[in-house]
Amino acid sequence: MDPHVAPVALDKASRLINHGPTVLVSARSGGVDNVMAAAWACALDFAPPKLTVVLDKIARTRVLVEESATFVIQVPTAAQLELTRAAGTRSLAAEPDKLERIGVELFQFAGHDLPFVAGCSAWLACRLIPEPHIQQAYDLFIGEVVGAWADTRVFRDGRWHFESAGPEWRSLHHVSGGHFYAIGEALAAQS
Repeated sequence: MDPHVAPVALDKASRLINHGPTVLVSARSGGVDNVMAAAWACALDFAPPKLTVVLDKIARTRVLVEESATFVIQVPTAAQLELTRAAGTRSLAAEPDKLERIGVELFQFAGHDLPFVAGCSAWLACRLIPEPHIQQAYDLFIGEVVGAWADTRVFRDGRWHFESAGPEWRSLHHVSGGHFYAIGEALAAQS
């Protein structure tokens, strides 16, 4: 394991996505792995920690999530812009070797048989909380976070430190048509 990666306390897990980044969603079922990009993911609850993510009916990753009842949400970095764009625009159905073609490197955290994407700044292992009606009607999936990790070069002491990390560590924010922003400068409100 990378010496810069450390577990994040589950009571702080929501902080890994509460700033609204584009995320990578990965899942595994029946020996098949896939990774897709998603712009609509957010924290839902603290105890136990939960999150939501929108997975369109055409996404192969959605099928893998439904079959396995597990998935990973990870926060890609600005250095992973092209990988994120490719994961969000290329289909496993059309390209069975999609992950190899776009250069995704997968690994596992001990105790979690899930595909984690290397190089990200944060990872949240999730157990699907089945809600068939909202999954069908709104493409909305709820996950209970069962494990969380972050790269200490950019997340430590329970918060992000984008201002002291290099620009390649900034999170991505998709706005439309393949256009992204990286998170901006830190601002502090006066108490």
